[in-house]
Amino acid sequence: MSRRKRSPKRRIPVDPKFGSMLVSKLINCIMFEGKKGVAEGILYDALGIVEKKSGKNGLEILEKAMKNIAPLLEVRSRRVGGANYQVPVEVRAERRQTLAIRWLITYSRERSGRSMASKIAEEILAASNNEGSAVRKREDVHKMAEANKAFAHFRW
Repeated sequence: MSRRKRSPKRRIPVDPKFGSMLVSKLINCIMFEGKKGVAEGILYDALGIVEKKSGKNGLEILEKAMKNIAPLLEVRSRRVGGANYQVPVEVRAERRQTLAIRWLITYSRERSGRSMASKIAEEILAASNNEGSAVRKREDVHKMAEANKAFAHFRW
C-alpha cells in the first residue's frame, strides 16, 4: 500500500437493466475471465427465479438479503507488546457491502448441483429470510467480535 496519497475510488457504471450499483458490483464479482455477458445472464436469471419464488420484486429481495448478510463489526489483528490481539472494530459501509457480496457469491458457489443462477437465487432467498450460509458467516464474525470485546481498548 502506498504511503503517499490515497488512490481515487473508481466509479462503477450502474447496470443497464435495473440501474443499480449493487447489481453491477454483484455482476463484476460473479464474472470469470472477463465474461461479463455470462455473469449478467446468471444474475438476471437468478433475480427472475427470486421473483417467481417469492412473488415480490427481485431487486428489493436482493437488497434485503444484502442488509441481512452485511456485518456491523469484525475483528482485526493488532500487535501489542509481542502479543497479537483480535480487536473488534466497526466495519465501514463500503467494506460492509463488499464483504456481503463476497460471502453471498462464495456460499452460492458451494451449494450443490444445478445452475449457478439457481444457486445464487436460493442463497438470496435464504439470506432475505435470515437463513443460509452467508448469514451464518456474519453471525460467526459478530460472535468473534463479541468474544474479543475485552480488547476493544486496543482499537486504533
